[in-house]
Amino acid sequence: MKWLRSWKTRTLLLLAVIGPGFITANVDNDAGGIYVYSSAGARFGYTLLWSIIPITIALIVVQEMCARMGAVTGKGLSDLIREEYGLRATFLVMAALVVINFSNVMTEFIGIATSLEPFHVSRWISVPVCAVIVWLIVIKGNYKSIEKIFLTASFFYVCYIVAGVLAHPDWTHAVRATFVPSPGTDFRDKEYLYMLVGIIGTTIAPWMQFYLQASVVEKGVTARQYGASRLDVIFGCIFTDVVAWFIIVACAATLYLSSQAATGRGMVIDDAVQAAKALGPLAGKYAQILFGAGLFNASLFAASILPLSTAYTVCEGLGFESGLDKKFDEARVFYWLYTVLVAAGAAVTLIPGLPLIKVSILSQVLNGVLLPPILIYMLLLINKRRLMGKYVNSRTFNIIAWSTAGIIIALTIVYMFMSMGHPAQG
Repeated sequence: MKWLRSWKTRTLLLLAVIGPGFITANVDNDAGGIYVYSSAGARFGYTLLWSIIPITIALIVVQEMCARMGAVTGKGLSDLIREEYGLRATFLVMAALVVINFSNVMTEFIGIATSLEPFHVSRWISVPVCAVIVWLIVIKGNYKSIEKIFLTASFFYVCYIVAGVLAHPDWTHAVRATFVPSPGTDFRDKEYLYMLVGIIGTTIAPWMQFYLQASVVEKGVTARQYGASRLDVIFGCIFTDVVAWFIIVACAATLYLSSQAATGRGMVIDDAVQAAKALGPLAGKYAQILFGAGLFNASLFAASILPLSTAYTVCEGLGFESGLDKKFDEARVFYWLYTVLVAAGAAVTLIPGLPLIKVSILSQVLNGVLLPPILIYMLLLINKRRLMGKYVNSRTFNIIAWSTAGIIIALTIVYMFMSMGHPAQG
């Protein structure tokens, strides 16, 4: 029965460390992400599904590096940047991250507002109420209770898997397109390339690295427990991209085919709510409700995490106390920064005439601009044997990681060029 005891030990260890990787990966399927995936399926059908596998590999590589640094050093990413590269570098990174994360927080409240408007709930009610809920969850909870809430919210993404099944896609076509670029794939098409870059940019965001490493540290994961923590990261990355796959499939099987039959080309949608409404007559009301419910959950979930990630980053970088297990009086800067970000993000969303979709797209562009320097800092840090000991990257892992950084840098440049020269097409 030795194998049974060993299996039980491994299972208990996995359950003890699961959370940071799974939560961080799933928050990335936020309002902006769902909008991008919906647009990809509605506009280009199944032809972008091939990108999911390499993007998942890149996501796993980046997230694994962050979790490993947190477990081995016991310090957050901004902490390490400050200690190794000085306060000036840290301040510049933090200032950029605060601005970009604020635009992302706005996007989440936009998602909350638009997801409930089809149910005749005014944004003047939904946004303030949800802002208060988000604030209370973090201010009144501790790390363990908040993590349980976030893990529960993560599993609500199953809504999109069910919606994808209810859409009755061509499974053979979808699976084939996942492994081999299908007919219709055209890298010379600027709209197609723009959407491809958008998918990559929305899947790997700068804030994720800071939040994941801070969460691993606060959870108390050590190098000895890291094997189980790595499984948490890998499982989270795979699950979140399976959800992304089903969002694309659901919209490809309904919106794309319907538009193709009527106009000869895919559908350009304005937001994920439009996709949810259009799914009704094509895939059934349950698919529509599940799609809309998923958007609300994703937006509320991310509206909690993104300000939290920012508060962690700033406080670590400047040496202030931070952490969900500390009381308000023990970490005033941490909780006040979180409060200001939530309140301001909600308030700006209520400004009449605000171009909501342009704000959502802008937040994804800004994510892409900041990501390459963050990845370079991570790669430099994780290869310092003084910091990481035997846990530095192997040669093979370095090749994969630097290649990932190089590809993202190149795609970010393309994304910026296309954003300046070619407005988003949906």
